[in-house]
Amino acid sequence: MAGREGAEVVLRLDGITKRFGPLVANDAISFDLKKGEVIALLGENGAGKTTLMNILFGHYTADAGSVEVFGQTLPPGHPRAALAAGVGMVHQHFTLADNMTVLENILLGTGSLLSARLNARAAKAKVQKLSADFGLSVHPDAKVGSLSVGERQRVEILKALYRDARILILDEPTAVLTPQETTALFETLRKAVALGLSIIFISHKLNEVMAISSRVLVLRHGRLVGEVATAETDRHRLAEMMVGAEITAPKLADRAPGAALMTLTGIRTAPRGNAPGLSGIDLTLRAGQIIGLAGVSGNGQSALADLIGGLEMPTGGTMVLHPEHSGDWSPRAALASGVARIPEDRHKTGTVADFTLTENAVLEAYENAPYSRKGWMDWSAAEGFAKKIIETYDVRCPGPEAAIRLLSGGNMQKLILGRALEAGPQIILANQPVRGLDIGAVTFVHNRLIAARDAGAAILLISEDLDEVMALSDLIHVIYEGHLSPAFPRGEKTPAELGVWMAGQGFEGGADAA
Repeated sequence: MAGREGAEVVLRLDGITKRFGPLVANDAISFDLKKGEVIALLGENGAGKTTLMNILFGHYTADAGSVEVFGQTLPPGHPRAALAAGVGMVHQHFTLADNMTVLENILLGTGSLLSARLNARAAKAKVQKLSADFGLSVHPDAKVGSLSVGERQRVEILKALYRDARILILDEPTAVLTPQETTALFETLRKAVALGLSIIFISHKLNEVMAISSRVLVLRHGRLVGEVATAETDRHRLAEMMVGAEITAPKLADRAPGAALMTLTGIRTAPRGNAPGLSGIDLTLRAGQIIGLAGVSGNGQSALADLIGGLEMPTGGTMVLHPEHSGDWSPRAALASGVARIPEDRHKTGTVADFTLTENAVLEAYENAPYSRKGWMDWSAAEGFAKKIIETYDVRCPGPEAAIRLLSGGNMQKLILGRALEAGPQIILANQPVRGLDIGAVTFVHNRLIAARDAGAAILLISEDLDEVMALSDLIHVIYEGHLSPAFPRGEKTPAELGVWMAGQGFEGGADAA
């Protein structure tokens, strides 16, 4: 993408500093954004990206520095002022009301909902047009509480676009899109940029940064450590700038799988609102094998994950564990059977926000030795486990006694990963295991998953990141509207071919369609 020399400066951050106790999240950061420009903001988890954007949008107040939009200094700590100035933000973590419809969430804050309902037809038409233009399919009358994580992300993007933002902050906007949808979104963004829209693009997908940005800013430990024109760099160099060291991609060696640890035959589950249930799927999880599940969010991944994790029972078909499990299937039974769970939503189902890191570290094992002795918690053992995770997984935090809500999303994810992997499980349900992680952390997590596979664990990897699925999986299935594709050995299908299946075209004519 061409540079914007001589273009109007629409945004200027000057000397932004923010501290949380002894932690300096942002250290005198300054940069500007020009009209019709896309700058990418890169950095490790905890580098200060989200804090900086929250200051820009008025959610946080800086300890020092100023934010200027279109030549006017924004009053600190006032999101409404940022919105009025033409700044839109798609947050990494959603800010939606579950009990309201998609349309009501999009209209929320634009005026009285009562008056908005009087113009519902025009508002709905605008939302539907934006949905079509940006490839962000979601029903405007659906309750947000019934939507999948991916669908909620689409609502957040539409919410910002509806307000006709002139400056748009996008925090991991393509995490739930197929390659084709990402391409379509980028084409639309390029058209918008040509008309004067300015974008700050936050992503851990370096190929996307290279495709859409004109400049890249790199943060490390709260400081701006690098700025480079996208045309003058490459993915490898950007990765080194982010972590301060060379990154080596993990390698998955071919190996024969072991015995079946879980077998699903003809499994069906009930639909969930607008999300389909499972439709007669067959799946076998074998020791020493990673099964990758690709698909656009909302096509049955949550139903499959909840089934394996003990949160849901099938309405049809058979589910067999080896060795067999007796009694009702439940989260407690899944844990007792050696199933480790890395949940899709780290906030809603992965952690308890006001619990400490120690409490969250033993959340799924607090009744067991060594954390429980004769009905009493051994907090020393629990804290020791939390410290081990913090050190091994580089969880950047004030300490094990801190509330987990104070951590960045990536550092929350690291604690969850450590909790699951350090238990030595037989079956690992890895549902979006690296969502929100920087490339260094992603490499570390992938290496840990490969090590668990090589040690004999059966792993179900659910991810909307097709590159991740293709790099880590021994076999790949695609899920679409509750149906499962045949198993494709690693390397058999190209990203475009898998994208066709993700869009549902490969399922025409039945499960055996090629």
